[in-house]
Amino acid sequence: MSISHQDHAYPEPAAHPNWSSRHHKPRPLTPAQQKQNRDALLRAQHTPRPRRTTAKAAR
Repeated sequence: MSISHQDHAYPEPAAHPNWSSRHHKPRPLTPAQQKQNRDALLRAQHTPRPRRTTAKAAR
């Protein structure tokens, strides 16, 4: 059994404007921005993360 629109207690709110697909597509990144992103990704992947101190190590 399908639910018709009249079966709802109140109407469904309108979709948020950001959900519409009528907006322009995002601009592609420039080669300089792509290089900056690649460099930042490589730095983040190869930089060791600081170790967290645990309760056992603090004793």
